[in-house]
Amino acid sequence: MRTYHRYLGFFLAGIMAMYSISGIVLIFRDTDFLKKETRHEKKLDPGLNAETVGKEIKIRKLEFQALDGAIATFNQGSYNLETGEVTYTTKALPLVLDKMTHLHKAKSADPLYVLNIFFGLALLFFVLSSFWMFLPGTSIFKKGLYFSAAGMALVIILLLV
Repeated sequence: MRTYHRYLGFFLAGIMAMYSISGIVLIFRDTDFLKKETRHEKKLDPGLNAETVGKEIKIRKLEFQALDGAIATFNQGSYNLETGEVTYTTKALPLVLDKMTHLHKAKSADPLYVLNIFFGLALLFFVLSSFWMFLPGTSIFKKGLYFSAAGMALVIILLLV
């Protein structure tokens, strides 16, 4: 068990680092931390409503806040109702961090979701195999059980908060 635990740990060191970094970055997804602003200009059909403009430029829940003549403004930019010209800004993570966070949040429709399942099962293996690292009855095994109990208590507390 120790051998499997050791070599699987070495094999997965890179992906564990990737998941830890992307997990930390995802904590700040509701802020502009590390995000780069990009300005876009696009030509759409004239006279579209806010929902259609949002779909075309891939901004969810887009709402026009003000209408000044033919110019409809929204949080990220403006849309000309007569010409169809839309100007808006988006904020995105740098390419590598963006790819990492998308892999971290994979859904069953994503092509690499199988890797997420494998990684989750590997982490479960680490949890279970850690109990076979030391002989039962030894002081280090007993200390390990105390730390496991403390960790489980922390999980219960976090779930109840």
